[in-house]
Amino acid sequence: MKAERRNKPRAFRSITEMQRAFGLPQPLHPLISLLDYSNVQITAEMLADTFVMDFYNITYNESAGCRMRYGQTTYDFDEGGMFFTSPGQPLTGVQTAESTVGFTLLVHPDFLRNYPLDTKIKSYGYFSYSVTESLHLSARERTIITGIAKNIGEELETAIDDLSQDVLISQLELLLNYSQRFHKRQFITRKPINNALLERFDRLLHRYFTDETALLNGLPTVHYLADKLNVSPRYLGDLLRALTGQNTQQHIHNKLIEKAKEELTRSELSVGEIAYQLGFEHPQSFSKLFKSKTNLSPAEFRASFN
Repeated sequence: MKAERRNKPRAFRSITEMQRAFGLPQPLHPLISLLDYSNVQITAEMLADTFVMDFYNITYNESAGCRMRYGQTTYDFDEGGMFFTSPGQPLTGVQTAESTVGFTLLVHPDFLRNYPLDTKIKSYGYFSYSVTESLHLSARERTIITGIAKNIGEELETAIDDLSQDVLISQLELLLNYSQRFHKRQFITRKPINNALLERFDRLLHRYFTDETALLNGLPTVHYLADKLNVSPRYLGDLLRALTGQNTQQHIHNKLIEKAKEELTRSELSVGEIAYQLGFEHPQSFSKLFKSKTNLSPAEFRASFN
């Protein structure tokens, strides 16, 4: 029982609770806090345990020797990096560098209430990426991001007035929008790595529909494919969309229709048998999807080749 308690993630419901537990200064605002690593010391002991926060975390670290574990994967920030987590995601950090450069911005969801950003923040896909899919900033991008973080820090140190929250929300949204832009840039500038992932994805899908995996396990899911490629589902979808203009589900359907056409023109299997072979539980679902993609029913498509 004691071992189970030790392995259970530490849960922090408030920013104040977390900073107190780590021996950090009390936040200047209970719902938003900026930890500038030049002013606070982050030690290995602070981050050794796995913890879960009920608030958003935006971290930029440009120091080599810092490691962060998300789930079962450990990422080394040898080049520095920026990552984002939403409330409820477990994290484990191991700080091995003697000094660090960067910041952590913590934002409680209640801070966003009654602002459009409360809804919009859920559309930033990178909050669902894993730490291994960190954003690497160029020198210019780093200047922009750290500049906005500095503005947020200075605003937090200013006496609160009736516009304080509006200003902080605006700066936060600016930070998130720039991060969105830089993520899209990274999909383009890291093409060799991303194209290699795309090739692995295509091979994985091809094998799925040719080695009877679909027959045994049903249609492939986005989560299944992402797991096999060791990336998060949201990252895979955003990457594919950036490289090809189509999301993961569209790629699955394209490969499925491609295989279906091959079977309809080369084999003597019935439409129902082909549907089951491709992972469909009901042939009607296969026929409906096929017609939506080709404007022909499977039978009509087969007849056009005879």
